[in-house]
Amino acid sequence: MTTNGTTTGKQLFTTLTADGKLTLEVAESEFPAPTGNQVLVKMEAAPINPSDLAILTSAADFETAEYTSGKVVAAMPEPFLTGNKGRHGQRLPAGNEGAGTVIATGDGDMAKALMGARVACVPGHAFSQYAIADAMMCIPLGEHSSETGASSFVNPMTALGFVETAKMEGHSAIIHLAAASNLGQMLNRICVEDGMKLVNIVRKEEHVELLKSQGATYVVNSSAPTYMADLRAAIAETGAYLGFDPIGGGQASDGVLKAMEQVASSQMGEFSRYGSNQQKKMYIYGRLDLSPTILTPSYGLQWSIAGWLLTPFLQRAGMETVGRMRSRVQANLTTTFASHYKAKVTLEGMLEKVAICDYRQMKTGEKYLVTPWG
Repeated sequence: MTTNGTTTGKQLFTTLTADGKLTLEVAESEFPAPTGNQVLVKMEAAPINPSDLAILTSAADFETAEYTSGKVVAAMPEPFLTGNKGRHGQRLPAGNEGAGTVIATGDGDMAKALMGARVACVPGHAFSQYAIADAMMCIPLGEHSSETGASSFVNPMTALGFVETAKMEGHSAIIHLAAASNLGQMLNRICVEDGMKLVNIVRKEEHVELLKSQGATYVVNSSAPTYMADLRAAIAETGAYLGFDPIGGGQASDGVLKAMEQVASSQMGEFSRYGSNQQKKMYIYGRLDLSPTILTPSYGLQWSIAGWLLTPFLQRAGMETVGRMRSRVQANLTTTFASHYKAKVTLEGMLEKVAICDYRQMKTGEKYLVTPWG
């Protein structure tokens, strides 16, 4: 409903208070008229990505939470309560990305060109009936439905961003952990198309089969007793000394750095107490495991660990590269960049116990799609 330039609709909010209560609720919200290069999008579909869960559910206890219609109150344990001190008392919107139809625009040319178009966007408050988005961060979907285009920004641009990062840093091979994920399967398809060597690390034998059936050459199972030997063999064959890790906690990155060093030092002519002179790097881009990242002194001194985040990468890559990436996503939405969903939920449906306890587990191939209008 629009009155005096503002539009009213339902939106999901998440609030964490200092006494340890995390409240998720659906409430009426007012959306201002877009200005400049902004567009107002009537949201039709939005995926629940792992990156959304950081503020949506975090480590709160949803098994014993208090559920009422369109609202849930859960207890947030330590150290996560104190760790999230910066957001105490703030009522935050949620939902990184989604898709819908542009129903109003600011007076910027880029925005005006999108009037009436169906677009994918990254407003940061996509779990909502309406959203204000930046026209530069919108991908026109043409004939594609909002459901087809709902996940066309975060995962596709991240997967392409990994390949671009590797090229920028002079690598011709990549290692990827938790590689059977929606994003991992996408990255595999891109690497096959681009001739970039990719070592996929998964935890289950069925995920090995899944990726191999999709054309993957190197798939290593971290649960197998031969894991380290298999990983060393794949690194030796591909020359992969750059890795991307969405797990974050525990020793996932540590194991990969160790294997990289073992391969590099075995190829050295002479022993060095400082380890090999091969530079080894892991980018952590997620926190599927919230425990501390453990590193051991077992890969010499030529190594680094860094964080990788999409928005700063896009700023660093520049307009030309980003334009090229977006065009590629647009052209291959139903093939290379296709996403699949286990279930669809409304805004209120997101806050039901069965749904929350399911989607927060982030299981491979079990992504949820939110349809704000039912």
